[in-house]
Amino acid sequence: MKHVILCVAVIAVIGLTSCKNESKQETETPQTEMSKEVTVTEVSFGVRGNCGMCKNTIEKAANGVEGVASATWDVDKKKIDVSFDDSKTDAMAIHNAIAASGYDTSKVSGNEAAYENLPGCCKYDHDMMMNQSGEIKED
Repeated sequence: MKHVILCVAVIAVIGLTSCKNESKQETETPQTEMSKEVTVTEVSFGVRGNCGMCKNTIEKAANGVEGVASATWDVDKKKIDVSFDDSKTDAMAIHNAIAASGYDTSKVSGNEAAYENLPGCCKYDHDMMMNQSGEIKED
């Protein structure tokens, strides 16, 4: 009789420990971390323009490029500061987007047809100075 009780006790212990391991395995499912590093690049370059309407158009063009996080054009300095994800875009794509809206950048001349459609107050002098802070942060 002692052997029967001992066998039942051993089977019960084995059964409990195996159940414990199974429940533990369910809770220890591996977690895959989906964090992806985003590299933010900041550039500043010159853009010609005159007024607040120019500011809206220039910033809208830059912000319309996929990967651009922020774009701020300074009307007095004729300079734009842009932050973007360099895995999605590059500085030339931003220059081209602004030029397509009719504004000259330090690297790309504005689209003439788009320039002709700008309001009168936005038709800037093509010889005006850009990036008047004197700093160049662009790569």
